[in-house]
Amino acid sequence: MADISSEQVRELREKTGAGMMDCKKALVESSGNIDKAIVFLREKGLASAEKKSARATKEGVVSSYIHGNGRIGVMIEVNCETDFVARNEKFQSFVKDVAMHVAAMSPRYVREEDIPEDVKKSEMEIYKKQTEGSGKPANVIEKIVEGRFKKFCEEVCLLNQPYVKNPDQKIQDYIKENISVIGENISVKRFVRWQLGE
Repeated sequence: MADISSEQVRELREKTGAGMMDCKKALVESSGNIDKAIVFLREKGLASAEKKSARATKEGVVSSYIHGNGRIGVMIEVNCETDFVARNEKFQSFVKDVAMHVAAMSPRYVREEDIPEDVKKSEMEIYKKQTEGSGKPANVIEKIVEGRFKKFCEEVCLLNQPYVKNPDQKIQDYIKENISVIGENISVKRFVRWQLGE
């Protein structure tokens, strides 16, 4: 078994935000190699990210991002479980990435549940009217309306949007990936986006 120093554990904890015991175990498993220990924590974390997503997030940060010589500004609140993680560089970098995504993709809501009922009804009515007279059976029209609403959610809901830095990954998956790396539940609470002249 590799002889793991407290400095190595501290370094890994600072880089990942993972718990001390998890860091020590990862370093033992990877014979003291920090890079391999990070991979070990990520692999272990992805499996447990789903479990962590139910835990309460009462700490976090409010951060801002200004883009285009002051033409677009975003203020965002992202929560985590502990103050230790809130001050972690990796967590703060993640928050900046999400704020930058909001600036670039201008979502209107955080999640689908945040869409007001009147907006949902209005969108559904529009999609129904678009398919009327198509001669398709009612069950097919219903599926088309559902499909168009799902597409609408991908456009207006932050969690459903493809991540601007990696369009193959949705923001909700990017959050899960960071839950697994950081070792705590993370949730985007709210954001505001301003654009000059709007």
